Amino acid sequence: RKNEWLSALCSDPYFCFLDITLLDAQKKYKNKTLIVMIYVCITLMIGFVFSQNETNPYAVVLGTSQDGGIPHANCLKKCCKDKWEEPKKIKVSCLGIVDPISKKSWIIDATPDFPVQHHIITKKHDSNLEGIFLTHAQIGHYTGLIHLGKEVMGEYALPIFVMPKMKIFLEKNGPWNQLVFLNNIYLIEINNSKEIKLSDQLFIRPISVPNRNEYSETVGYQIMGPNKSLLFIPDIDKWEKWDQDIIMKIKHVDYALVDGTFFSKEELSDFDITEVHHPFIDDSMEKFSILNTENRKKIYFIHLNHTNPAIYKSSSATNIIKSKRFNVAREDDLFRL
Repeated sequence: RKNEWLSALCSDPYFCFLDITLLDAQKKYKNKTLIVMIYVCITLMIGFVFSQNETNPYAVVLGTSQDGGIPHANCLKKCCKDKWEEPKKIKVSCLGIVDPISKKSWIIDATPDFPVQHHIITKKHDSNLEGIFLTHAQIGHYTGLIHLGKEVMGEYALPIFVMPKMKIFLEKNGPWNQLVFLNNIYLIEINNSKEIKLSDQLFIRPISVPNRNEYSETVGYQIMGPNKSLLFIPDIDKWEKWDQDIIMKIKHVDYALVDGTFFSKEELSDFDITEVHHPFIDDSMEKFSILNTENRKKIYFIHLNHTNPAIYKSSSATNIIKSKRFNVAREDDLFRL
């Protein structure tokens, strides 16, 4: 029984061979020195793995809701009614990227919850914000830039990574062009599928996806670390409209955070569903059902509308998602890269 903790540890693939070594030593030898040496080796290896975790870059979920947040403005329906009295609101979809070695960080999308998300990424994660990557020009994804202006932070030349049409939109329209004119932000044009180096162990690549695109193109991002990669597509039209195969994309990454705005068409009884430019979660799960368990577990639904029952951890919608071996992204979820 003294070694039960060790056997549990050794169920991890990193340590499984040590379990065999220890058991062999116990059976074949009564040399306590050998046993002690094995324990020392295990301790050193645990320290090595933990130190790797402390230095490996990671992505962290800073928000999970659709553009309007939760509770949603002017919503007094069941989905939001009780949320107005809760001190903690569900923040708009946003992903942070942190390199602990350099203490640098980046965020994807400047949301209406930018003040809180900026505080979390810089203070809780002890990092300096080095730039913001924008996905597109819908209100929940870029309007947080306003906090970088002279009325609030008075930032100086913070890099904002944008696609060509998004760059023109910010340069030609107020109040965003004032941020450019006053050098609060520095626009850096990026291009589809062109990789960008963030640090010695972090790279990011924009990936064009279909959307309404009234003012700009829309992109998701693939983030590559030294060991793992993550696909982030918070906002996309139907999967069938994309010129790429989402199934193959999922198979070639370690994590996939994808558009889960609506759980099903039943949420939209008052709307023309032909005007809904998002894949429903139940349709996505059907499409992804050809994946094996290993690949399904990579998938996390994010960008949840206030009507989406998957917002709640104990809802039947969440239970259905989990029973089919998928996940729902939650704030503070952390993905080692």
